[in-house]
Order: sequence, then C-alpha cells, then structure tokens
Amino acid sequence: MTSTIQEIIEAAYDNREMLQNVDVKEAILQVIEQLDKGALRVAEPINGENPQRWQVNEWVKKAVLLYFPICDMTTKEVGPFEYHDKIPLKHNYAAQGVRVVPPAVARYGAYLAKGVVMMPSYVNIGAYVDSGTMVDTWATVGSCAQIGRNVHLSGGVGIGGVLEPVQAAPVIIEDNCFIGSRCIVVEGAHIGTEAVLGANTVITGSTKIIDVSNSEPVYYSGYVPPRSVVIPGSYTKHFPAGDYNVSCALIIGQRKESTDKKTSLNSALRDFGVSV
Repeated sequence: MTSTIQEIIEAAYDNREMLQNVDVKEAILQVIEQLDKGALRVAEPINGENPQRWQVNEWVKKAVLLYFPICDMTTKEVGPFEYHDKIPLKHNYAAQGVRVVPPAVARYGAYLAKGVVMMPSYVNIGAYVDSGTMVDTWATVGSCAQIGRNVHLSGGVGIGGVLEPVQAAPVIIEDNCFIGSRCIVVEGAHIGTEAVLGANTVITGSTKIIDVSNSEPVYYSGYVPPRSVVIPGSYTKHFPAGDYNVSCALIIGQRKESTDKKTSLNSALRDFGVSV
C-alpha cells in the first residue's frame, strides 16, 4: 500500500492539477497521519551503516508540501489563544504520554514520542522528536527536523526546518545530545550521538567546524562527530578590506565516559576548563 501512496504523491507533486482528485487528497492525508503517529519519517538512519548515513524519504517531504494547498485556512480557539492557520494543532497528549506546558505548540504531522517534554516551545510539521527528549523554553524544532532520544534542547535553541529542496537532508540531532542555550542548528546540519554544544554555538551546513583537541586541527563542515564537546570560536579570514575574525565552532575534546548523559552543560564543559 505504501508504494501505491508513494506513486500517487510523486505524480501529484509533478502535476498539481491532480490535487483536485479525492484519491490524491486521501493519499496526502494518510501520509500526514502516519507522520503524526511516527509510522513514517522524513529521514531515517540506515541500519548497519556509518552513523553519518541517513536516508531522506523525498516523497514524504513532497506529501508535506502538498498538504498545505489542500488545507483551508481556519480559526482555532484554545483557551484565551486564537490561531488562524491551515494546519491543525496536535492533540491527545495524555494518551501519547507527552507533557506539554502552556503555551507550547506542536503542529499536526509532527511526532512526539512517549516521555517527550515540551516547555513553552514549538514543533513544526514533519518533525520527529524521540522519547525522553526535553524541548525547553522558547526552543523551536523546525519542519522535518529529526531529534533523537534523551536529547536536551535548552532554552531558546533554534533547530531549523528543511522542506525544500526535497532532496536536502533535514537537521539531525542524534541520541543523548545536549544542545546549550541559544544554539542554532540549521541547513541540514548533523549532530552526532552524545555531542555537547556550548551556549550560542551556531552550526549551519557550511559552518567551519574545527577539532582543536589534538596537535593538528581537523576540519568538518555541517557535521559534529559523536561525543564531541563544541564551543563557539572564530578564525581570521582575509578580505580585500583587511583581516577579520569569522565565526566558527571548535571541538575542544570528547565527552568523558564517566560523564552522565543527563549532565548539565556546565558540568560537561568544566572537564575542559571552559566556561560558556
């Protein structure tokens, strides 16, 4: 059945006139429902492969993009709050075992696993947030972002959304990561298992990430290896007008085995004599 739905989605994406057909609308709605339940994902790890390898399910992203034009704008009232939008809000949190603190908002089509805690925050359609993860105050999880188990997204963290181009990988935060306050992770950046990002670290698809923990620097782009401890940094770049410091991210070491996965950011950084 999935292959049939996929074929319908692929055809409708190339020919938007098909959106008038009842069977096409039903196929789109089925995909969004499966995303909401976590039965489908926009991206998923490839079993047995290098942890950097994730498969992007482009046709699922296409279904999300097609969902908007088949929905009508409606007004929704939630207590004293009023919303005017095309996408319904997620609901029935108690049955799903999810804690949601007012005025947190998750859109229908986002998956929140059992044990997720949403402080006043926002999770967009297509996102996948796995069990035990904390989405702290004013943190945002963008469309199609993939957040692993037992992740802490601290206050004000911005996890970017990636819908187009459909072949682009979404932001991926793997299991047991600690993302410090006001960090920004966007443009399909990939944060490996158990990594720690110090406050205000910015990781984009093109951010220069430099491992300075050994005698020679090692460079990464858009990817933070597992268990890395990362802080904001800068390097000197020459411009026609002179030399100026440009932002980067510095890997200053590896998270210690003795450090508890739920440790505070300050405790993780203290191992390296860094205060951020």
